[in-house]
Amino acid sequence: PLVGYTFKNKAAAAARFTYSPTLLHVDNLSLELGDDLDFDLDNVYRLTHGFHGTAFLRTYINLGESKRFGLFNDVRLTVGGGQAKLITGSGKDLTGTYEKSVDLQIGVSPGLVAFINNFIAAEVSVGVLGFNFKWIDQTTDQIYTGSRRSSSGNFKINLFSISLGLAFYL
Repeated sequence: PLVGYTFKNKAAAAARFTYSPTLLHVDNLSLELGDDLDFDLDNVYRLTHGFHGTAFLRTYINLGESKRFGLFNDVRLTVGGGQAKLITGSGKDLTGTYEKSVDLQIGVSPGLVAFINNFIAAEVSVGVLGFNFKWIDQTTDQIYTGSRRSSSGNFKINLFSISLGLAFYL
C-alpha cells in the first residue's frame, strides 16, 4: 500500500510499507554443466522475511495544456531489514545459518501519469539512478559469526524496475 499527501500544487509526499516473505525448499537437486562442473544439493531450506519502509517526494509536470497527462519524478529513501534462516543437510550433517540484514536505498524514478478521470490515474515509472547499502550479520551453527557490507550504484535504466499502477486521488 502507498499513502500520499499533496502539500503543494504539483508536489506530493508519500510513504509505502513492504513485507516480502520467501521460502525455498529443495529436497534433491543434481545439475551437470559440462564435463568438469557438477552441483548437488540435498535438503536445503531457506526462509526469509523482509520489511521495508519507503518515503518519497514526487513532483509533477503537465504535458502541454492537458491536465490529463503528465510527467513525474520520485526521489525515494527506503530503509528496511530482514532476517533469514538457512538449513542444509540432515542427521549428523545438519547445519544452520541465521542472518539479520539492514538495507538503505536512495533512488530517483521518473514516470508518466495519465488521469482517467479526476480521481483515478494510471502510472508507469522506471528506476534510473540509485545507491544501495546493505549490512548483513550471520551466525552459523550458533558458533561461527560473520558479517559483510556491500554498496552499489545504479546509473542506467533498469528494465526490471518498471512499476505499473493505479492511483486513487481523494
